Amino acid sequence: MTRRDLIILLATAASTSALFTANLAHAAQPIRATLYKNPQCTCCEGYAQYLEKNGFQVEVKPTNDLAEISRGAGVPEDLEGCHTMFVGGYVVDGHVPVEIIRKLLTEKPAIAGITLPGMPSGSPGMTGTKTEIWTIYAVTKDGKPPQVFATI
Repeated sequence: MTRRDLIILLATAASTSALFTANLAHAAQPIRATLYKNPQCTCCEGYAQYLEKNGFQVEVKPTNDLAEISRGAGVPEDLEGCHTMFVGGYVVDGHVPVEIIRKLLTEKPAIAGITLPGMPSGSPGMTGTKTEIWTIYAVTKDGKPPQVFATI
């Protein structure tokens, strides 16, 4: 191997290593989210912890105006969850599993967001065992009827 070949090899290895390190740093960046919750609700804190364990950085904001926040974001009253989160330009209402949130953020559909109504047993942040299929709905701000986004 000539000196020139060695220099080219080392330069290529260094640039490849730098690119790999930059990609790892980018992949490790947390997904920022703001979660609004009733001040007395403890399951919402559990949900925020679940998200943080899965790569999210969650700012929790207690509020007594949760229903207004949900409706203002396009979530119909009958489909409201127990907290409202804003992430990546979308609303996520209720105890939506992280894999569904990641699907939303990856696919970037033209919707206001998604909701898992109520407080299903066994859902992230909730106690108990999952006993039913959960339906996560896509919601819009224009009043169109909600559509099924995912079932899990």
